[in-house]
Amino acid sequence: MAIITIVGAGQMGSALAFPARENGNEVRVVGTPLDREIIDNCLAVNRHPKFKVDFPAGLKFYQVEGLEEALDGADLVIGGVSSFGVEWFGDVVLPKISESTYVLTVTKGLMDMPDGTLRTYPDLWQEKLDAMGKKISLNAIGGPCTAYELIIHDQSEVAFCGKDLEILRKIKSWMATDYYHISITTDVVGIESAVALKNGYALGIALTIGVNQRRFGIDSELHFNSQAAVFGQAVKEMSKLLDYQGAGTLENLSVGAGDLYVTVYGGRTRLVGILLGRGLNIDEAKAELNGVTLESLVVAVRVARAVRIAAEKGVLNLKDFPLLTHVDQIISEKAEVNIPWEDFTFEK
Repeated sequence: MAIITIVGAGQMGSALAFPARENGNEVRVVGTPLDREIIDNCLAVNRHPKFKVDFPAGLKFYQVEGLEEALDGADLVIGGVSSFGVEWFGDVVLPKISESTYVLTVTKGLMDMPDGTLRTYPDLWQEKLDAMGKKISLNAIGGPCTAYELIIHDQSEVAFCGKDLEILRKIKSWMATDYYHISITTDVVGIESAVALKNGYALGIALTIGVNQRRFGIDSELHFNSQAAVFGQAVKEMSKLLDYQGAGTLENLSVGAGDLYVTVYGGRTRLVGILLGRGLNIDEAKAELNGVTLESLVVAVRVARAVRIAAEKGVLNLKDFPLLTHVDQIISEKAEVNIPWEDFTFEK
């Protein structure tokens, strides 16, 4: 049995409490400063306010003031913050974690640098640890898994990545169940890049749903030809970006494509894509969703910015990324949705 502390009471962080606790571990869930109401609800009724089932019995819940108590003696800390909490986790949480404790983050995203390179969140956290003179094993989760399906034990397959296979095997032994299946790999850049890239591309695919609702009516049947066409283009562009990251393996692309598939069929990214496809501009779509966190917007803009810099250097060809470019224009310039279908075609 291990002691597992989950920092961040968002849906995915909280969902990971299910396999962790059902494996017999002691599980502690501590909220960020933005999670007070969530933790209050968990303390009152043992259920996340967004979930339809109770947590497994025996979980311990803490407000952020109890962070140090929740971290004390932990074998594993799971970072359950969104991409908007990356700096908070690095500045506030990492310094409080013991060097004997492993870290496993579920946060998906990339940061673009002025030179056009893309860096993973574990890489940015490693930089902070190095500055502190501290050694902690940083690991991450990627792959197609939605919180609301994980908590009802739908069969899910993900990948844990980190620098040390032995540590990954140990973490897997604490988290794997008969419904939560885990591959392990030392290709951190590959997994983290693949699952971050899918966010912006899922938005692009969801545009087609909104476009068809605008043409045929909101209650019209779904049109799968157009979704499949954009899905195919998304995978092509993701493959080129993984190559750019030096991580263009079939395994990484498979993890990213699987995550892309599941994201198109549910969640906030699908909603904003549909609204944009119906004709709303980005400000109107965000207002319609009433402040819902939209990490897909951040990822798309950052990656597009990096691609443009790399293209100016002659490292990438901007014409290879018509879908990403259009999604960025919709977000950054409030361009109207006009999917560049013919740019997706090729001659071979």
